[in-house]
Formats: sequence, structure tokens, C-alpha cells
Amino acid sequence: LHPLMIEQVLYGCDVMPYAVHITASTLSGKQPIRTYDNSRLYTMPCGRQKDKTVQIGSLEFLHKPEQRVLFHTGDPAKRIGSAGEEASDLLKANVPNESLDMVIMNPPFTSATNHEGAHADVVNPAFAAFGATEEDMDEMGKRLNMLGKGTCYHGNAGIASAFVALANKKLKPNGILALVLPLTAAVGSSWQKLRTLLAKEYDDVEVVSIAAAKCYDVAFSADTSMADCLIVGRKRKNGETPNSQTRFISLLRRPAGFVASSEIAKQLATTKTKRKLEGGPFGGDDVFCGQEKMGETIQANVHQTKPKWNPVRIHDFELIQTAYALAQSKLWLPRRKAKPLAMVPLSKVGRRGLLSRDINGPVPRGPFTKTQPSRTATYPALWNHHAELETQIICQPDCQLRVRPGMEDKANEIWHQFAGRCHFNLNFTLGSQPLAVAFTEELCIGGDAWPNVNFPKNKKWDYAFAIWGNSTLGLLLFWWHATRQQPGRARVSITASETLPVLDFRALSKAQIKQAKTIFNEFKNKRFAPAYVADEDPTRADLDRAVLCDWLGFEENVFKAVRELAHKWCAEPSVHGGKQPKVRDKQKRSL
Repeated sequence: LHPLMIEQVLYGCDVMPYAVHITASTLSGKQPIRTYDNSRLYTMPCGRQKDKTVQIGSLEFLHKPEQRVLFHTGDPAKRIGSAGEEASDLLKANVPNESLDMVIMNPPFTSATNHEGAHADVVNPAFAAFGATEEDMDEMGKRLNMLGKGTCYHGNAGIASAFVALANKKLKPNGILALVLPLTAAVGSSWQKLRTLLAKEYDDVEVVSIAAAKCYDVAFSADTSMADCLIVGRKRKNGETPNSQTRFISLLRRPAGFVASSEIAKQLATTKTKRKLEGGPFGGDDVFCGQEKMGETIQANVHQTKPKWNPVRIHDFELIQTAYALAQSKLWLPRRKAKPLAMVPLSKVGRRGLLSRDINGPVPRGPFTKTQPSRTATYPALWNHHAELETQIICQPDCQLRVRPGMEDKANEIWHQFAGRCHFNLNFTLGSQPLAVAFTEELCIGGDAWPNVNFPKNKKWDYAFAIWGNSTLGLLLFWWHATRQQPGRARVSITASETLPVLDFRALSKAQIKQAKTIFNEFKNKRFAPAYVADEDPTRADLDRAVLCDWLGFEENVFKAVRELAHKWCAEPSVHGGKQPKVRDKQKRSL
């Protein structure tokens, strides 16, 4: 079968010649004594071409099935010497739509909006290769936007989402799709179209992630500290009845090698998962490798409308079953019966603030310039994180905004629409920051780290949001809703904040709204420990009792169950991020 597999079955396309060479060598080495006449391994053009157009490598297959290639490994004569270069221009690869039985991809995670670190001065990091100029990168980005239109591609998700669109286009009905993607694909708002595609067109979807604490243990990919996940699914046949159940597998650590990986895969392939996300806080089904527990697995009903894959990178599935129930307006704690507690998406009761680029971005987008703070600032702002200054719910503005000439009207419009007192933590570092919600006594603009949350229907809901958001249940829902790509961090984007589950303040009585301010005043100047030690923080415990018993009217046993839940939450690797107990004890003593 070896010549047949190489010549007619296996396709491989890449913009890097060495990647194609290594693949060809690896495949040939499987049966070194068997010869073959040609292969379907291709090096794809990328960047500015001789005819002045731009090409974007394998993604050109989104345009049409047949593409010109630089060379392939099956005929070395066509890539040696000047004659080879000329002949290579005549080579073409043909990958018809819906022609492949299986597509396996580990695409690049780079996006056009990734301008951090080494990419800070790059126009479009996704195409910064082969000596591409700024003009080249700009044109390549525009071409991808054109080819990706109407697919699951999203610019903020990056070119990985375009490769998924390509895989879907080439895969047969009943074919298997297997992907390595960044963990943000599970919950990030820019990846919504990908999740919707899989929910609408795929069955038997499985999502595998790693719940380890250390940076370099959270990824299946080598040489990265960025958490990723494996996604496998079967493309639905025409007329087949959809199955909305998705299985989530969370491993405690990365398998040590091929043998361990194979054993885990065999168990998952032959064992049906019984526990469900919707079934209450009873945990998932255990996954073993020999006698060692390697993780848990759970089934979840993923809706086709705006699906979200929250059960990723979880150590204890009881936590997410509790969080799921709470988001569905049920306070269902371990060893307790479910109790009603009205919850709604944040957008139902409040209005989120602006992205920082809409405030101080390049003209004409942003009307302000950020400068040093002033006690007499006309436009004060809470912008950056200062962990040592954020131990109390009340925080002080850390900068002022100066209006750019000619943009006075836009500046005043932003101020009157968005300035407020409540701010949510956009990028919550759980190991050093205590607050999910900060409060400024004066109106101010929320910036890069602390966007505004306003409550136009009732200004007094500010106080309710501040105490709810910083209670254990508020922290749990923030973490449940957030991306957990880096250990000890929980990020909720501006867009995703609109669907953050919060207490339905509309269901509160006038007396409860008044009492929320009383509790807020009691705790506004008390010091909180970092969120990852919420289970040992006496101030957090006192706030929990005030919120649950004094404000919402639950019994003492509910408070005790929530404190037990805090202990479970703080034991999650994605919460403590690998910090050792002695660090926790030291921070506790400093309080």
C-alpha cells in the first residue's frame, strides 16, 4: 500500500520548503525499500509573485481547487537548476472540494491583530515572512479577507480560523476533521463562527484540553506556553439528524508519549461518557492510563445558536456543573438541592464600555490622549492594572484624558454615554489581583484594563454589581465565562462581557437594592487577598456571608457550601497557576 498512499492518497501543502522536505523524508522512511514515482506534497507560493500579484499559500485553495505550486517532492528534476525553476511554474496541485476523507491540521495561531512583543512594529504578523513589505502584508491581508468571506474565518481569531474554513471545504460528508487550535477557540467571541460551523455541520465532536498548572504543560504543541486544544469531529452526511452532544475531555497533564496517548485514545474510543454538564454537580467520568487517573470527561448539549465550549481546561467538573446551573438561574451546590436564583446576561441590565482604541486610538478613532493623573482632571480614567493599589473595591483614577483638537464633540459624547463608576477586569490575573469589579467614587472613563459597566435603568445597581462581582459566586462565573489560555489568568473580552452571567438586579426588591449599598459601604475600604486565595481570605468569606445570607436571604448552610466551593475553585490549576502553598501562606499573613 505504501506507493499507493504516497502517490494518490496523502496530500500535504505548506509554504515552507523544509516542512515539505521533512514530511517527504518521514513518509519515505516508513517503508524505505518501497519506491514510488510521485507524491502530492506541495510547496505553495506565498507573498509577492513575479506577476505582481500576492499569494497566501495553501489558503489559495479557498479560491479554487487547482493552484499553481512552486514544486513538489515527487519529481526532483523539476526543481533543480534553471530549467527546473522554469518547469516549476507549470506545476499545479488539484484538491477538489469535498474530496478528502480526513483532514488533520495544526495551523499557525498568528492573527493580524497580534502586535505584542516581536510583532509590535509589524503591519500584519500573519504574513510577515519571505521578506514581505508592509504593502505586501496589507494586500495579503485583504486577499484573505476576500477569500474568507462567508466562512468561519475571523480576523481577530487569526489565520487558524481560515485554515479551518479550508479544511471544511475540502472534507467529504462523513469525513473526519482533526485540529490543534488555541484554547480561545473554545470560548473566544472571535471564534464564534467556528463553533457555530461545528455545531451545525458536525457530529461526534470531541474537545481535548489540558488542566495542568505550569505554562509549558498546558499545550499539546511543542515550545509554547499558550494553552491549546484538540478538536475532532465528523462532518454530517446530507439529511442526517443532528446530534448536539459534544464530549469534553480535560487531562490533568500532557501525556508522556505515544504509548500513553494511544492508551487514552483507545479508552475514549471504546467508553461512552455518562455524566453530563446539565446533570448537576456530580463530576465527570474518569479517564485512566493504566492505574493512573489522567483526567475527566463530560457530555454537554451544545446549541447551534452561539455555542460556547466552557468545559475546557477543568480539573474538577463539579465546578463547571455548578457554574452552568448558576448561569441557568439555579444555585445548585455540591451535596445540596438546587435553589432558584435569577441570572441574566450583563447586557440585559447594564451597558459595557468602549474598547480602549475607541478612546485614545489613532485619529480619527480616538478623541483623547492619555496623560498623567490629576486631582482636577476634567476627564479622569481608570486605565491600567496596579495590583498593590487594587486590594479594595474602591479604586482611584490612574490617569486623565486630554481632548484632541477638533474632537471636542466626540469626546463629550463618549463621556456622557460611557463614563461611570463600575469597571470590570478585562484581563484578570488571579494570582495577584483581588477584584473582578472595581468602583470609582467619581465618574470616570474605563480604559485598557478596566472598561466601564453602566446601569442606565438604575444607577443604584452599581453597588449591587460591585458586591456580587467580587463574591465567590461572582468570581466563579467570571472564570467560567472567560478564556483560560494562560495559567492563573481569566480574560473576558469587551464583546464577551455582554453575555457574562450576572445576578438579575431587576428581580431585587427596593429593600434589597438599598441593602446592597449598605453592604458595599461596609466592604468598600476593606482589603481583599488575590483571587486565587479566595478560600483563605477572611474578607471574601465575610462578603460571601453578607451577600448570600443578609442580602439574598439564603440559610447558613448555603454560605458554608459556597465556601467549600471556593476551596474547589482555588484548587483549579487555571486559577492558582502553579503558585506554591508557601506563597499563598505568605500573602495570607500579609493581610
